Amino acid sequence: MTTNRLFTQIQQKKSFLCIGLDSDINKIPKHLLKYEDSVFEFNRQIVDATHHLAISYKPNTAFYECSGSEGWKSLEKTAEYIKSNYPELFLIADAKRGDIGNTSQMYADAFFRQMPFDAVTVAPYMGEDSVKPFLSYPGKYVILLALTSNPGTADFQMLTDEQSNENLYKTVLRKAKTWGNPENLMFVTGATKSEKLAEIRQIVPEHFLLVPGVGAQGGSLSETAKNGMNSHCGLIVNASRSIIFADDSENFADFARKNAEELQKEMSLFL
Repeated sequence: MTTNRLFTQIQQKKSFLCIGLDSDINKIPKHLLKYEDSVFEFNRQIVDATHHLAISYKPNTAFYECSGSEGWKSLEKTAEYIKSNYPELFLIADAKRGDIGNTSQMYADAFFRQMPFDAVTVAPYMGEDSVKPFLSYPGKYVILLALTSNPGTADFQMLTDEQSNENLYKTVLRKAKTWGNPENLMFVTGATKSEKLAEIRQIVPEHFLLVPGVGAQGGSLSETAKNGMNSHCGLIVNASRSIIFADDSENFADFARKNAEELQKEMSLFL
């Protein structure tokens, strides 16, 4: 996957929507529990109903790992299904990995060699050597946590760095962009902090930004687009619960499509 291919998909679909497959076994429609792999079946129906509206899907691995080996099988089947049937889609493993170099290499192998993910989210706290192994795979991307959408961002990310006299997340952006380039490195910047996106764009003008927080978390799509878009869009805006859990009846996929379509139509106004 290249950024040009990603941008082409954005132009064709008039969308920069990513759908988060945070497929909580406790929230999926009850009628699906009769399936041998109910989580995979839930994901399959969501993807089949919305693939023409989204450019990306983002399984959060926590919702699969919590079920042990069976959950991991559901994740593998979901990734294979998406890439086999809709190979143009940008597939993100929301795993938030990051450890010493040899351990990060094993994490990278898990998502990029054993499974067909295009990108994985990575935490920057341990520095360059913990991120570099993920950057060594051609056509694959690190999506580095920079400014997240949760309330706890104030604990560390908003602290002022004494050397640079700017917020720590900006220091992370400035340093991390030297580790890669726009063809293998993206950044997570939350929609609930959309007022910060204009400043972020000054630091990383060409990189794609993965923006969670639109939908259930209350982030503004219009503010995100106004402050965060660049000449090739440069945004992958994620919505999870507001789409996948829009309904719990046997028609859940139709409701998911309806909510995804509403977001796609709003996104088309900015492209």
